[in-house]
Amino acid sequence: MKLNLYAKLTDKLGRSRNTVERYISNGPMKYKVYTIPKRTSGQRVIAHPAKKLKVIQRALVSVLEPHLKIHHKAMAYRKGLGIKDNAVLHKENEYLLKLDFSDFFNSITPELFINYCMQNDITLSTAEKNLLIKTFFWNKTKKNDGKLVLSVGAPSSPFISNTIMYFFDEAIDKYCITKNITYSRYADDLTFSTPYKNVLFHIPTLVKKQLGIIFSNQITINDFKTIFSSKAHNRHVTGVTINNDGEISIGRERKRLISSLIHKFILGQLDIEHIRYLQGLLSFATDIEPKFKSRMISKYSNQVIENLIKFRGSDEQAN
Repeated sequence: MKLNLYAKLTDKLGRSRNTVERYISNGPMKYKVYTIPKRTSGQRVIAHPAKKLKVIQRALVSVLEPHLKIHHKAMAYRKGLGIKDNAVLHKENEYLLKLDFSDFFNSITPELFINYCMQNDITLSTAEKNLLIKTFFWNKTKKNDGKLVLSVGAPSSPFISNTIMYFFDEAIDKYCITKNITYSRYADDLTFSTPYKNVLFHIPTLVKKQLGIIFSNQITINDFKTIFSSKAHNRHVTGVTINNDGEISIGRERKRLISSLIHKFILGQLDIEHIRYLQGLLSFATDIEPKFKSRMISKYSNQVIENLIKFRGSDEQAN
């Protein structure tokens, strides 16, 4: 199947092929790199593409989307799905296993993506392969012969990562169905659950075997983040707590944090950055556990919560 990528892309962009080719010729170098703290420890490297490159990335993704498969058990970066949906899949099962990929986006190379396209019977010319590579992949070392990888920060990276995982997701899910195991993948987080004891212990070996078959171990598991849990302990799926009654929750610690921050908001003790953080936490909590917002309204009043939700600038008052 030929996609005629350049014709469709230039039509969407309203630009000539020559203009696009000139711009992307050094596309992998057009990234601003910075770091942010990880949720637990260490720093995450963000490589943010230039504004014009982002426009081309988004347009090229829209050309590719109708032709590249994403497995239904890929729960991240898909419209209408989120971490709540991912957690709900596992809430009835007593036994849980969580696996995590190492440096996921930066492990995905042009070769993996081009191979995936070929496995989908998509015929690409040399120029089209170059278009995909120069548009979507970042030169991590900034050397002329530097390794190209997906960046954390490009709007196209989530789509590319989901597509190249299709055959892996399919193989793992098919196996799990035969063993009464529920499988889902949220970006680099893999979750397995089952009502039966002792059936999850062989899954890490199975996953590693499939990664070797499909990706020649370019994508690997971070063994330090492999976690087995059950109803005897707290079960957490992509930041959502599953209690022993099979209900999903944001967890006690997060509830205490939100309540504490609301109190500081009332006293005018939060700067804009922390107010934005609190707004995000409250939105997350409302989605996962709607009753929690009602409890905050009962504790602090509807007016305070509405003021918090609607807060937009430094000149506004917290109460």
